[in-house]
Amino acid sequence: MTEYASAPPTVGGVSRFWRGYGYLLGGLPLAIVAFVIAIAGFAAGVPTLVVWIGVPILAGALRACRGLAAVERRSTEWATGRPLPPHYYRDPRGRGLMRMLSMLADPQSWRDLLHGVLAFPVRLVTFVLAVTWTVAGLGGLLYVTWQWALPDNDEGGGLFWLLTGIEGRLGEIAINTVIGAIMVGTSPLVIRGLVATRAALARGLLTNQTAALRARAVQLESSRRSAVQAEAQTLRRLERDIHDGPQQRLVRLNMDLETVARRLDDDPAKARPLVAEALEQSREALGELRALSRGIAPPILADRGLGPALAAAAARSPVEVSLDVALPDGKRLAPAVENTAYFVVTEALTNVAKHSGATLCTVVVSADAERVLVQVRDDGRGGAHLGKGHGLAGLADRLATVEGVLDVVSPPGGPTVLTAEIPLAGLG
Repeated sequence: MTEYASAPPTVGGVSRFWRGYGYLLGGLPLAIVAFVIAIAGFAAGVPTLVVWIGVPILAGALRACRGLAAVERRSTEWATGRPLPPHYYRDPRGRGLMRMLSMLADPQSWRDLLHGVLAFPVRLVTFVLAVTWTVAGLGGLLYVTWQWALPDNDEGGGLFWLLTGIEGRLGEIAINTVIGAIMVGTSPLVIRGLVATRAALARGLLTNQTAALRARAVQLESSRRSAVQAEAQTLRRLERDIHDGPQQRLVRLNMDLETVARRLDDDPAKARPLVAEALEQSREALGELRALSRGIAPPILADRGLGPALAAAAARSPVEVSLDVALPDGKRLAPAVENTAYFVVTEALTNVAKHSGATLCTVVVSADAERVLVQVRDDGRGGAHLGKGHGLAGLADRLATVEGVLDVVSPPGGPTVLTAEIPLAGLG
């Protein structure tokens, strides 16, 4: 799984200072938690691997470190105002023990654990330096307001006396104020340097642009194969539907017209019912062609958008449909997104009508800044799955062409819930 960070908003100088300061102060508690989990999980898991007890211990520690690493990435981007490079986690495979073993084979998870160990001393040092520099600077700058509370020692003492060997309260106030002003004035630079140090560690261990790009290339190759397969399946189905429907009617129409042509010469009266039948065949063929065109790219979808097109599809369904479409008002989605969402809903309604035995189907379509979520739920008999050769497998291939995801939950006896996520990134 590849994750790409969105660009955080640009921050000004003052805001950047306080963000960086909060980043450094809040990093120490997080570092303690991450360090304890990483060390304890590794120390308890590795020696017990031989008896398999260590597998769930290490898997749990890696999972916890992964969550803490996600917090560190977000906080680093928040503090610096710049996105981090992408990172990549392998998708776990299998179930139970095999799934945990696949988690142990993920390189980025081990990098997260290593970050939890190495980040502790870095965060501790940056925390101490940030607090010491700013507090000491403010203390020196305001020395004149609290110096009266210090005991008056006749034997000397204080910073001015240590530097010059001369006693003097005014000199003590002056030198502490100057040093405090210098420290306060340089605090933004110091905080920025400490933030950059901690961010560099996060960038070095919590990101892996090479692996992310390699995984992205594999993902795009898989999407291309799915697109080719989905296109071939769509063409085969279209060819079959045309052959079984309009083509047969057009053949019958041609035969009727030939019969009419012969009857016009010898018995025009008998040609009249044949003409009427030919007209009926042409109307039915035209209706079937229109139905096929609606399944591919209905004009209402291009002209009025996804909501009205889904409403028309729901009205044609033989199963009662409850439709809820929540899309941004006055804003059209990308054509690829609308076509895919329409295809998902219409194919799901077709499957419901043919196979589910349902009496009610609920369709919910919503969108946010990143994705369109389509959910189709029916009260049928259940048992649907994504097996090869079934309609839902073709639906998954169609979604894969736009890097979408299909999830089907359909226990025996129902209900069946089909959920499709269609990303908006790159499809605008």
